[in-house]
Amino acid sequence: MSESTPDATPEDAVAPEDVPEPAGETSPDGDAPAESTEPTLEQQLAERTLDLQRTQAEYVNYKRRVDRDRELVRAQGEAAVLSSLLTVLDDIGRAREHGQLEGGFKSVADALTAAVAKHKLEAFGTKGDPFDPSMHEGVFHAGESADVEVTSVDTVIGTGYRIGDRVLRAATVGVVDPAAPAVEDEPAVSGEAETDTDQ
Repeated sequence: MSESTPDATPEDAVAPEDVPEPAGETSPDGDAPAESTEPTLEQQLAERTLDLQRTQAEYVNYKRRVDRDRELVRAQGEAAVLSSLLTVLDDIGRAREHGQLEGGFKSVADALTAAVAKHKLEAFGTKGDPFDPSMHEGVFHAGESADVEVTSVDTVIGTGYRIGDRVLRAATVGVVDPAAPAVEDEPAVSGEAETDTDQ
């Protein structure tokens, strides 16, 4: 009776060190090694270049949005400050109309007017201007006039102010319409011109 040794291995077993390592993946038919799935250096370079271009485009768009938002905030702040000065400009305008701008008060008024003009604040609303509902607030109708061809400003109650195309305050005005053309009376038909259809 022979003793069985636990360390014995079957005859067909192969030690790991005896197994040859594959030189490369082979194609299903076993003829030639399959191409590697690793991207080539040129493909990697092209991919990194596209990533860089996308990142650069995103940065340019972000910077553009930030600059636009910054300009919008600046314009809103400027408009808020100028709006708060409109009542002061109204008082200066009334004082000028009544000849009360004299001495030091005139110097201050001129300096303030020049300062707001640097920020492109512009007054509008004068008699004879065509009426524009987006810029004028009509509060009464002054009838018709043959001196105008379209509905126009007749009386300015409150001056309007704008910055460029943005209206800070509409001008308060009275409006006048163009006079309707006179309708000429049709001449009456003379009885002598009528013919007697019975004859």
